[in-house]
Amino acid sequence: MNVQRLVAFLALQRRWVQRGFVAGSLWLDSTDDRAAGSLRSALWRANREARFVEAQGEQLRLLPAVNVDLDAAVVQAHRLLDPASAECPSPHDMLLRDDVLPDWYDDWVALERERFRQLRVHALESLCERLMAVERFGEAIDAGLAATATEPLRESGHRLLVRIHLAEGNSSEALARFKSFRAMLLDELGLEPSPKMFDLVAHLTKR
Repeated sequence: MNVQRLVAFLALQRRWVQRGFVAGSLWLDSTDDRAAGSLRSALWRANREARFVEAQGEQLRLLPAVNVDLDAAVVQAHRLLDPASAECPSPHDMLLRDDVLPDWYDDWVALERERFRQLRVHALESLCERLMAVERFGEAIDAGLAATATEPLRESGHRLLVRIHLAEGNSSEALARFKSFRAMLLDELGLEPSPKMFDLVAHLTKR
C-alpha cells in the first residue's frame, strides 16, 4: 500500500517535489525519521521490478514515461472547454466519468479530487451542449446525466437535460426533469430553481 500511495502522490504532483514534503504528506503520524525510512522503503519497492520514480538528490518525481489517466483526462477536459476546438467525442469514449481515487480519504487526494471534479463537470456540460448542437441527442443526454451525477445540485446540467428533451419534442420528459430537480433542490437546500429554469418550462406548467 505504501508503494501505491507514493506513486499516486507523485502522479498528482506532476512535478519535482522534496523528499521531506513527500514523507511528511504520506506519513503524517510518524516522526521525521520514521517517515523518511518509510519513504526509502517505498522507493526501493517502487523501482524493484519496474522503474516508476526518479530521484535527483533530495527531489523526487514520477518518471515522465509513466502514463497517468488523470493527465489524459485533464487534457481532454481542456479541449472540450476550448471554444476553438471542434472536438465532439462520444461520452462512452471519455475519461471524465470517474473521480480521482474515490476510495482514498487523504487530504492531498481530496484537494485534487475536488479540483478535477470542477473541471470534469464543466467539460461534461460543454460536451453535452456540443452534442445537442449537432442533434446527437442520445449522447448529449448521456453526457448531461454524467454531469448531473457528478454535481447533483448544480442547476446548469439539469437545464441542459430539459433543453435536450424539449429539442426532441419530449415535453413530458422535460417537465419530469424540471420537477425532479425542483423537488431535490427544495428538499436539500430549501431553494427554488432559477428563473432561467422556470422559463424553459413556462409553456408547460405554472409555478
